[in-house]
Amino acid sequence: MALTPRLELRQGQALVMTPQLQQAIKLLQLSNIELAEYVEQELERNPLLEATTAEPEIAERTADQRAEEGEFEPAPVADAGLTLSEDGPLPSREGDLDTDYDNIYADESRSDAANDAAAEAPGPTGSDWQNLKPGSGAGGGDGEFSLEATLAHEATLAEHLTVQLNMALKDERQRLIGVNLIDLVNEAGYITADLDEVAGRLGAAPEEIERVLGVLQTFDPSGICARNLKECLAIQLRDRDRLDPAMQVFLDHLELFARRDFDLLMKLCGADREDIASMIEDIRGCNPKPGLAFGGEPTVPVIPDVFVRARPDGGWSVELNSETLPRVLVNQQYYSEVSRLSGDPKAKAYLSECLNNANWLVKSLDQRARTILKVASEIVRQQDAFLVHGIQHLRPLNLKTVADAISMHESTVSRVTSNKYIATPRGIFEMKYFFTSAIASSEGGEAHSAEAVRHRIKELIDAELPDAVLSDDNIVDILKRSGIDIARRTVAKYREALNIPSSVQRRRDKKAYA
Repeated sequence: MALTPRLELRQGQALVMTPQLQQAIKLLQLSNIELAEYVEQELERNPLLEATTAEPEIAERTADQRAEEGEFEPAPVADAGLTLSEDGPLPSREGDLDTDYDNIYADESRSDAANDAAAEAPGPTGSDWQNLKPGSGAGGGDGEFSLEATLAHEATLAEHLTVQLNMALKDERQRLIGVNLIDLVNEAGYITADLDEVAGRLGAAPEEIERVLGVLQTFDPSGICARNLKECLAIQLRDRDRLDPAMQVFLDHLELFARRDFDLLMKLCGADREDIASMIEDIRGCNPKPGLAFGGEPTVPVIPDVFVRARPDGGWSVELNSETLPRVLVNQQYYSEVSRLSGDPKAKAYLSECLNNANWLVKSLDQRARTILKVASEIVRQQDAFLVHGIQHLRPLNLKTVADAISMHESTVSRVTSNKYIATPRGIFEMKYFFTSAIASSEGGEAHSAEAVRHRIKELIDAELPDAVLSDDNIVDILKRSGIDIARRTVAKYREALNIPSSVQRRRDKKAYA
């Protein structure tokens, strides 16, 4: 067959991931905190965007009205009587965009834009605080003491130890060794580095490193700068004058305590059961991670994206949390004035691009809010029994069921439920919590939710008696009599996921504390 050049005309379809489409997909899966940061960056980048504090207009429609308009099909459950609240349309200017906006959330592609994580600036090290002089002040460069800075700053573990180091050691050489050892303390309060390597790096004798470490181990909190759990507990027990020879033997065999092998512990320690029980109480009074009391990251409370409230007529009201919705406007007046006064073609092209990007961002935020509300409403409709009766009535649910009900693709529902939280009368849950696998019924009825089965297993184990500990086989038999067809290995998997020990370990524990 001869190879000759020729011209061919082919027609085909392909999905093009334009920058606008990537932005819309990225916004859909961001959490409310990440979305606020992203919008803040856009406000700094785009001169036509302005932040506003005005409350968005909320248009309310009942679930029946939405069903009549064909927006969704009623789910095959009892009528929840939903009242849905959606943001009204935001004013926008149609720009010359390279894709149709209506095609965004029907996208079946799973290509997700990478999230840019902003790295936090590292805090001061022990050596930094070593060089801080008392007269320099805490937060100003004028040499005056700043009370506001001390009130707003929580002391870290390194700072707390460095203050004690400066008072305990006067020798500059030992103080330098102490500063380096403090820099090696992890957040739990342990030093896991090899001291021989530290000695080689500092050019000091290992004995000198050990002496300075011994001084650090006398600092507050008790048990700090230990090299392992045994040493941490020994330091705390020594401070309480409870480290006798029998206790030292106990600490040397902590693995027996973990296995609840008290008979062998009594033999090794030369103590009776009452003494062993007293030792256990002393050990339980110790803190295995003394460093966590200082300088930990502040706990960030979960802010729900959707509120679900009970209505007087027995239904549910579903509405967005307006506090988590960024409010931005496009400054059309500024665009008109600058375009009229500017004669530079490049400047006009730049302004036109900014206007298109601003309009697209506003519309994307509006569509994101509507999509979240639509998915949340369907979740509430599907899990009405859970909201009324509790976790025992949580239904098995998958992404396809919700996607089919609201005429969206599974990938869109997956992005919507990622990092989103919903506040219900039973607590705040991540949206993905309501999506659980199904476990068949042994009686041929409706399937059971895996989360509900896990809750049932935990209830059975919590209610067991010391002389009647349930094995995995016993739990399988009880569940099958309740209409749940489950295998023994599945029960074992759920039990381990709940951090519940085996029946042998539970029986040993219950006998030990009986």
